[in-house]
Amino acid sequence: MPSEPRTFRDRPVSFVRRSGRMSEAQERAWTELAPAYLIEVPRGVAATSVAQGAQVEPAAVYGRVAPLIVEIGSGQGHAIVHAASGRPGDDFLAVEVFRAGLARTMRDADRAGARNLRLVEANAPEVLEHMLPSASVSELWVFFPDPWHKKKHTKRRLVTADFARLAARALRPDGMLRLATDWEDYAQQMRAVLDAAPEFERAFDGEWAPRFDGRVLTAFERKGERAGRAIRDLAYRPATP
Repeated sequence: MPSEPRTFRDRPVSFVRRSGRMSEAQERAWTELAPAYLIEVPRGVAATSVAQGAQVEPAAVYGRVAPLIVEIGSGQGHAIVHAASGRPGDDFLAVEVFRAGLARTMRDADRAGARNLRLVEANAPEVLEHMLPSASVSELWVFFPDPWHKKKHTKRRLVTADFARLAARALRPDGMLRLATDWEDYAQQMRAVLDAAPEFERAFDGEWAPRFDGRVLTAFERKGERAGRAIRDLAYRPATP
């Protein structure tokens, strides 16, 4: 007998997809703006998966050849909309699984006139593995990912050796991986993972990278600061062959 089709991923994902309803404004933004901003991708085994063979060509998506900056876990879109509206010569891709956040991002991008921004509703590692061409990304941003701070949940954290391999595949040889978190143990774990990854080398001196001045101050960062947590930045470049 043929085997039953898989309905679940082989590995845990770094998110729990909540089913909260969108506001009327978000529903309207999704309906009106998704055709211009959202990249539709073939699905694999889950609603946020990306099927093998779903690769897109950035030049075809954006209608030009320009540096591509990808933010993983873009949330409400504050950082990437700010960056895209201020850097019209670059192209931006927001990767997020929460539809309400994507709708807010599209609405704010439209108001800001950010036509160089696209969005994808998908699990980030699968975007890196199946959707983006090899060596197509100039900068990859991971700002304030879910820390999964309970010990039993740390296996869900995004930044692992597998993630490092996929990130290195997507980045250009002169590209940059930028990360930030307000959870000290996650910062230390990310640094340990990337220091050990043969695909990367540090792009900073000392214990931590300086704050990336291209990152707008978001609600996540303010929340961490109010709680007295130190904000840790990291920056890595693909290792020289």
